[in-house]
This record gives sequence, C-alpha cells and structure tokens, in this order.
Amino acid sequence: MALAFTVKVVLGSIAVAIFWVLAVFPAVPFLPIGRTAGSLLGATLMVVFRVLTPDQAYDAIDLPILGLLFGTMVVSIYLERADMFKYLGMMLSWKSKGAKDLICRICLISAISSALFTNDTACVVLTEFVLKTARQHNLPPHPFLLALASSANIGSSATPIGNPQNLVIAIQSKISFGNFLIGILPAMLMGVFVNALILICMYWKLLSIQKDEEDVAVEVFSEEEMNSHRFSPATLSHNSQEWNSRLELMAVQSPPHMSGNMGHVEALRNRAISSETEIQKDPIVTLDSARNSNASKEVAKDVSTQVKEETIPSKRVASMDRLSDALSVSSSEGKKDFTTKWKKLLWKSWVYLVAIGMLIALVMGLNMSWTTITAALALVVLDFKDARPCLEKVSYSLLIFFCGMFITVDGFNRTRIPSTLWDLMEPYSRIDHVSGIAILAIIILVMSNLASNVPTVLLLGAQVAASAAAISAADEKKAWLILAWVSTVAGNLSLLGSAANLIVCEQARRAPQFGYTLSFWSHLKFGVPSTLIVTTIGLALIR
Repeated sequence: MALAFTVKVVLGSIAVAIFWVLAVFPAVPFLPIGRTAGSLLGATLMVVFRVLTPDQAYDAIDLPILGLLFGTMVVSIYLERADMFKYLGMMLSWKSKGAKDLICRICLISAISSALFTNDTACVVLTEFVLKTARQHNLPPHPFLLALASSANIGSSATPIGNPQNLVIAIQSKISFGNFLIGILPAMLMGVFVNALILICMYWKLLSIQKDEEDVAVEVFSEEEMNSHRFSPATLSHNSQEWNSRLELMAVQSPPHMSGNMGHVEALRNRAISSETEIQKDPIVTLDSARNSNASKEVAKDVSTQVKEETIPSKRVASMDRLSDALSVSSSEGKKDFTTKWKKLLWKSWVYLVAIGMLIALVMGLNMSWTTITAALALVVLDFKDARPCLEKVSYSLLIFFCGMFITVDGFNRTRIPSTLWDLMEPYSRIDHVSGIAILAIIILVMSNLASNVPTVLLLGAQVAASAAAISAADEKKAWLILAWVSTVAGNLSLLGSAANLIVCEQARRAPQFGYTLSFWSHLKFGVPSTLIVTTIGLALIR
C-alpha cells in the first residue's frame, strides 16, 4: 500500500513521536507537561499539521469507549464507598495459614476484583492492605506486591471491563460480554495459577520464614482492639441495664418515709449515748436539769428531723430526674445510631444489587456503554445526595488522555505507516498456524511494551482482525481475543509495561508507616519469565 505524500508522513511521525515520548515518559526534562497534556498535544499537532481535518479528529473519538470507561469508574467509586474493597482486603488475612497461602489469596482476590472492577481500581485499593498483611507476617513485601500487580493484569484480561484495551477491543470487535468471558476465562484461571506457582518457587525461602513471638503479639493486640470496637454497642447496652436495675433497687428498698425514720432512730441513739456520757462525767448534775436538757434537745431534734424529711426526698427526686433524663438521651441516641446503621446497611445492599444487575445485563449482551452508565446513574439516585463528591473522584484526565490518543493514533494510521508495516509482517502472522500465532504474539508483546498496550490495540486491531477474517469468522474472534490476552499480560514484563504496575509501585512508596519501593530490576527478574510462560499457556487455551 502506497505511502501518503512525504510531508504528511514526516509531520504525522513527528506528532506521534511526541505523543509516545510523553505517554511513556511523562516527566521528561525538556517538556514535563505530563501524559494527559502530551496526548492533547499530539492530537492538536495532527490537526495543525493537516494530517487530519477538524471533523476527522472529532470523528476519531470513540464515544462508546469513553461512556463505558466513565460508567465503570463511577460504579467502582460507589462500590468503594460501600466497603466492597475493604471486605476484599480483610479476606487476605482472614484465617491465613502462612505466607504461601497469602500469596495464593492475593493472586486470586486481585484477579477476580480486577476482572469485575478494572485492574487499576483493584491495585489502588488493595496495595495498602497487602503491605499491612506482609508486615503482620514479618515478611518482605515485594513478593506480595508483585503478586498483586501481575495477577491484577492477568485477571483483567477475562472481561471487557477489566482494563482499557479490552474496552477498545470489545467495542470495535462487537464481541458480547459473555463470549468474551468464555473465550478468555480458561486462560485467565490457568494464568493466575501458574503466576502464583512461579512466585512461590522464586521466593520459596522468603515465604518459608516463620512469624516471631513479637509479631504474634502485635497481631493478637490488633485483633482484640478490633473486637472491642466491634462489641462496643453491646457494652453500652449492658451499662444501661445495670443503671436501670440500680434505680429499681433504690425505689423499692429506700422509700422516703422509711429513710427518714431510720435517720431519726439513729439520731436518738447517738443522743442517748452522748447524754449518758455527760452524766457520767458530771455526777452533780440534777435530774431536772437533765430532763430540761433532754426536752429541749428533743424539740430541736424534732424540728431538724422534719427539715430532713422534707429535703431528702426532694434531693432524691431531683437526682432521679437527672438520671432519667440522661437515660432518655442515651436511649434516643441509641435509636438514632440503630436507625443510621440500618439505613447504611440497606444502602450498601442496594449498591451491591445494582452492581450485580449490571454484570447480569452485560452477560446477557445488552449495550455495554449504556448498561454501565445506567448502573452509575442508578447509584447516584439511590444515594439521594449531591453526587459532586463522588463524581469528582472520576479520573477525567484519563478520559481526556483517551480522546487525545484516539485522534493521534487515527492520524498516524492515515499516514499509512502502520498498514505498510503490517503488510510486511502479515504473511508470517496468520493465526491458522502455530508459528503465525507465535510471531503475532511476539509483535504484540514488543509493541505493548514500547508503545503501551492501548495504542498497540488501536494500531493493530483492525489489521489483525481483517487478516483473520479472511480465514474464517471464528478466527476473527480468536484474533481479537489473542490481541486482548497478549496485550494485557505483556504489561507484566516490566515495571513500565502497565499502569497497574506503576500504581502499585507508587501506592507502596507513599503508604504511611508501610512505605516500600519496588525497584525496576526486582520486577524485571520476575516479570520476564512470568510473562513468557503465562502468555504461552494462555495462547493454547484461547478459543
């Protein structure tokens, strides 16, 4: 296929080269504007250099992909608010049987959550849980971080909503959610198993370290602290019952008139003792003076007794009123807490039901973009609050990045360079032969690590599908699934191969009290064998 005229080829190549440099290295010293701005710069240059017209640039933006991406992000935000990922994190260490068991759990939970909620979301919310669990077991965190990132990439390959490149493939190929899942699920499950096995074999010595006594004490303390917090409402209930029982005993055993009589008897007894003592000290005192003294004291005592009989009940009534007020306030607060708790539980249930309904609708073959957008809006309405705080968490920079990338890649395709290169490779990359599948996988693997996986899918997707469609319709579907599988697993090759890897690395470095730096070489040492082995096994299982 002939190249377009030379000026368009050169200018289009310059625009895509600038896009590639800023997309792969967003903090280059000579132009540190970031990945999103670099994408917009590449798109603008395609229009300024007249590789594309403005109308062609607008048409290049794939709105269904953007809608699907937006809907999945909003649903993931509400699932995070409903503590879905917190429960997944708690499952990592629940009744754990050791480090090797922990590796297997991380691989499984990471893969499943990535298939349902995208790999980037799973890595963002699970990284700190993994770091805490590794520290709790007194183990170095890098095997567990590798397990999280690599399994997230492998697991995300199973569904169209697992990662951005699968979104592109699902929309362009028009493969239904169910057929996509059935076609890649066996490869994904086997890939997660083999990936966990490689991790266990490579880090066997580190994973065989036993927990020391000090670490066990820390774990027990944290568990007791959690249990005390969990049962605090029951403790409050017990205290209120104790207060009620004490008040009832006071009311039954100490009525006002009985307490007054008992005080009067005790006072007379004390007075008689004191009088007897005075008589013994002064025997000259006459009986009349003693009688007069006793009479006057009895009169005074009668007056004081009457005063006490009036004041003691009033004080007790006041204290009873204060206690009853305090108990009524605490009971009303308890009712409010109970109501709030059940409202939150009901809201969480609705969030989970909407998410399950969305997945069922996707499996049934409904339009993926509008299904996810409808689910997102249903959650916004059910929340019955201002949606701005949740919508502000949507990664609009990622949506803008995709817009610029669509325009840039479309402009590069119009230079005819990708199609010319594919014409040279196509005879050796036909998927009706094992050698052709191997060569195609190598091409996808290399391009995904050089140009990133989403641009690779945009550049190769239509070419690979057209070549396979010339063989049969079944081979066309298989070609799309191979592209999805290899471009996704290729992200495990190096630390820079996938956004999920970078997210885990950055989240681990910034984690408070658990910070850890995952180096490029420690990832590469595991990534190369894992990627090659997992990719090869998966290719044999894709149908």
